[in-house]
Amino acid sequence: MSGQDQVLTSAQSATPATADPLPSSIPSIPPVSAAAGQPSRPGAGHLDTVETHTATLFFVGDRVYKIKKPVNLGFVDYRTRQARLAACEAEVRLNRRLAPDVYLGIGDIRDAAGTLHDHMVVMRRLPDERRLSSLVISGARVQPQLRAIARRLAVFHEQCQTSPEIARAGGLAALQALWLEGMMGVEPFRDLLDGEVVDEIGRLALRYLDGRAALFAERQRAGRVRDGHGDLLAEDVFCLDDGPRILDCLEFDQRLRVGDVLGDVAFLAMDLERLGHPEAARYFLDAYREFSGETHPASLEHLYIAYRAFVRAKVAGIRDHQGEPGAADAARELAAMALRHLRRGRVRLVLVGGLPGTGKSTLSQGLADGADGWVRIGSDAVRKGLAGLAAEQPAADAFGAGLYGPQPTEATYSELMQRARTALERGESVVLDASWTSGAHRQLAARIATETDADLVELCCVAPREVAAARIARRAALGGDASDASIAVHAAMAVRNDPWPTAHEVPTTGPVDDAMRAVRALVA
Repeated sequence: MSGQDQVLTSAQSATPATADPLPSSIPSIPPVSAAAGQPSRPGAGHLDTVETHTATLFFVGDRVYKIKKPVNLGFVDYRTRQARLAACEAEVRLNRRLAPDVYLGIGDIRDAAGTLHDHMVVMRRLPDERRLSSLVISGARVQPQLRAIARRLAVFHEQCQTSPEIARAGGLAALQALWLEGMMGVEPFRDLLDGEVVDEIGRLALRYLDGRAALFAERQRAGRVRDGHGDLLAEDVFCLDDGPRILDCLEFDQRLRVGDVLGDVAFLAMDLERLGHPEAARYFLDAYREFSGETHPASLEHLYIAYRAFVRAKVAGIRDHQGEPGAADAARELAAMALRHLRRGRVRLVLVGGLPGTGKSTLSQGLADGADGWVRIGSDAVRKGLAGLAAEQPAADAFGAGLYGPQPTEATYSELMQRARTALERGESVVLDASWTSGAHRQLAARIATETDADLVELCCVAPREVAAARIARRAALGGDASDASIAVHAAMAVRNDPWPTAHEVPTTGPVDDAMRAVRALVA
């Protein structure tokens, strides 16, 4: 046995058994650094050890030997050699899915008399400077690497196991249980994280889940729930010349490893943001969407990023309790990140109303364009569509008659409500552009917001009659607009306009940018 293949434990020689054979096509790679997830790293060429809460890692030459500790931490119980062997086998088998040439096999630890004492994972050592975390922190340009990682994960997720049982892990009940478990898990660190922050995180997360059963059911049916990685951190990803190596999946509990593939990639996005590079996180998520063909609302990204940050906040709380410097600040920053994403991911139903010519269509379109893929639905286009007309095709009917009579109007608002409900249940925020002069219609919209656990924001655009008249005349001269409203219609609607005390009035006589800033502030 060569010197680099010796590991000393309790003054006894530990000789690794021959590693499992590898395919001959696997390319050689440079000498490698520590396995992922460690608080510190030995320098190249050093013989050193690193401790984690569940393992000890020995760095010897171009190898890493990872020995499970005989501990019972609740979520893992490695007190027997058989349990540690099973954990080693699971670690090698599962991590070979993304790094087959790194996880070489399992070694046996025997004393000088040949008595078997324990087992260890045998790994190649990867170059520390090629960690994604190192590259990001150094300010290196990582877009090509992020695209390669996104492509690799998209392929990986397509190959990952799924089944009806696994699919249940992405269902509403399972997600509610995970968040409730997370809330219980941070209870010992409530003072550290700020109790009000913890309470708002729990309230926003559970409210989002309650209204999105249809979204999660669709994700399940589409096969988006898989047995994935479960612990994607930037320091566990190595960007080598021949492609990424992604290490250290969560092998000890399949329940925590299975889930929506978006939850998997959200973990890495969260970590990139934690390292101070939210733009890298956005680039990575966009690349994954491209390579995977993923379709999901932006709110679901925020939910999963928040969940990953919340879990890491608990871990940081444990490290603070153990006396690790800086862990308290890290825990608070992660909790703040979770809250920030949950706030951004709130599903909203925004009613933008007002009399003709008050600028509601301009503001509703600007609001939808400036948000994370919000859905804008306009009553004018819906009304024309129900009548079999193109949106720009004029209708000469007077207010209260023909296309604008009571029945078509009720049908129009009914269709608006149904489309809004469908989008809200699937995590999309919705902007409804209509006059909203009827209090009964507003009450229906409020009921839908309540039933889908969406925030209701009511905006009433206001402008002097002469300003509205000028806008209506200008719009008529230009043509190509879905609205048929005239100044006479404006006057008739003003008479029948029910009071709207719950709305925020938005004056629109000034610059459009000023009105947009006011609207965005009200919505946010």
